[in-house]
Amino acid sequence: MSDERIKDALRGATDTEDVEISSGALSRVGEVFSKNFPGRAAVIVADENTFGVAGEGTRDSLEEAGVELREPYVFPGTPTLYAKYSNIEKLVEALRGTDAVPVAVGSGTLNDIAKRAAHELGEPYMCVGTAASMDGYTAFGASIEKDGHKQTLTCPAPKVVVGDVDVLVGAPEDMTAAGYADLLGKITSGADWLVADALEVEEIDPDGWSLVQDGLREWVENPEGLAAGDPEAMDLLTEGLVMSGLSMQSYQSSRTASGAEHQFSHLWEGEGLGRDRNPPLSHGFKVGVGSIAVAALFERVLERDLSSLDVGAAVGKWPSWDEVEAHVRSVHTIDELEEAAVKQSGAKYLNADELRERLELLKRVWPELSGKLREHSLSAGELRGMLVDAGCPVSPEEIGLGRDEFRATYRRALTIRSRYTVLDLSNEAGILDGCVDELFAPGGFWAT
Repeated sequence: MSDERIKDALRGATDTEDVEISSGALSRVGEVFSKNFPGRAAVIVADENTFGVAGEGTRDSLEEAGVELREPYVFPGTPTLYAKYSNIEKLVEALRGTDAVPVAVGSGTLNDIAKRAAHELGEPYMCVGTAASMDGYTAFGASIEKDGHKQTLTCPAPKVVVGDVDVLVGAPEDMTAAGYADLLGKITSGADWLVADALEVEEIDPDGWSLVQDGLREWVENPEGLAAGDPEAMDLLTEGLVMSGLSMQSYQSSRTASGAEHQFSHLWEGEGLGRDRNPPLSHGFKVGVGSIAVAALFERVLERDLSSLDVGAAVGKWPSWDEVEAHVRSVHTIDELEEAAVKQSGAKYLNADELRERLELLKRVWPELSGKLREHSLSAGELRGMLVDAGCPVSPEEIGLGRDEFRATYRRALTIRSRYTVLDLSNEAGILDGCVDELFAPGGFWAT
C-alpha cells in the first residue's frame, strides 16, 4: 500500500478524511474512530455474516478505546442482503435517536445501505471493509433499488475507511474476484475518457485521471496471486479500489472510473440480471464481462481509418430525435428504465449540423487519438485472460445471458447514460452495427 499515494488523494477528496488499510487494522478501529469522532458514541451496522467476520473485532477495539457503544443493528445473514430502499428505511428507523456514528462492517451492499441511512440521519459514518469487492467504499452515492429499478442515490462517502488485509484475504473468493473485475474495468473507462476528451465532449482532468490510471497496471498485474490469497496482491487491489473511489470524490463524477463497461453492467442491473442467484450476481462480474465486450468493440473500431470517414454519408443516415426516441422505447420493457433511457439519450442527441461538426473533428484527431487508444488499451483477449486468472466469469452464458441478448446489449447500453463513450463514437460514425456484426460473425471474438 502506498500511504503517500492515499494521502495525496485524500487532499482532494470531499468526504473521506482518513483511510487505513493494513494487516491488523481491525485492532486499531477504536483508535481510528476516537481520532476522527472524538467524544461520539458508535453503533455497529452489519449482517450476521459480516458481524461474525469482523463485527466482534470491531466491537472489542471500540470498547478498548473507551468508545461508548449503542446496541448493534445486525441484518439477517440469509437470504443474502440486497440493497433495497426498504432496508435503508429499517436502518434509519432503528438508528433514529441513538445519537451515534454508524460503523458499517461489511462490503458493497451493507456499505451502500449504511451510507444512505447515515445521510438521511444527518450523520457522518465509518466503514470497516470485509471484502475488496468494489470501489464503492470511498465513492459518493449508493446504488439502491428504489421505485422498481436500481439507481444511484445521493449521499456522501464515509468519513473514515478501515480495511484489515488479513480479513480481506479471508473473504469469499467470488467477492475478491468481483473487486478485481471492477478495477480492471478502469482500462476501458480510461479509453472512453480519451475519446470524450479528443472530441471535446469532456476534457480529461489531469488529477482525476492520475489518481486511477497512474497506478492501474500495478494494481491489476497479479490476478493469479490474488486468487491464491497473496496478501501483497490483496493490498494492491484494495489500494486501487480505494483510489478509484477517492478519484470520484475529487472529480465529483464517476467519469474517472466508469465508462461503457459500466453501461453494460447498469443495464443488466436495472433489469435484474442474476438477482435470483444466491448470492446475487455481483456488480463486478457484470463489469468484467462488459469490459471484455467494450475492449472487443474498440478493437473493431481501431481497424477502421476514421480519418477518411464519409461524413456526408453518416449524416445522411442519422435518425431524427423522434426516430431515436421510438427506438429507445422499443428496446426497454421496464417503464422506469425506459423513461430514464429516453432522458439520457435526449441529453446527448445531436442534430445533423452538430453531428457533421463532430465527425469532421473526429477525422482530424483520429491519427493521434487512435495512437493514444492503442497505447492505453489492453486487448479483449488479454482482459479475458486476466479475468480468468482472477476467477471471474468471462462469457455471457456464465452470467446468464444468451448470445442474442448479449449482442443486443451493445445498442441498448448506448441508451441508458448520457456519458460519451466508444458506443457513441461508433454510433455517430455509422459503424456500430457493422462492428458488432463482425464480433459475432464466424471467426469474430464472440463467435460461438
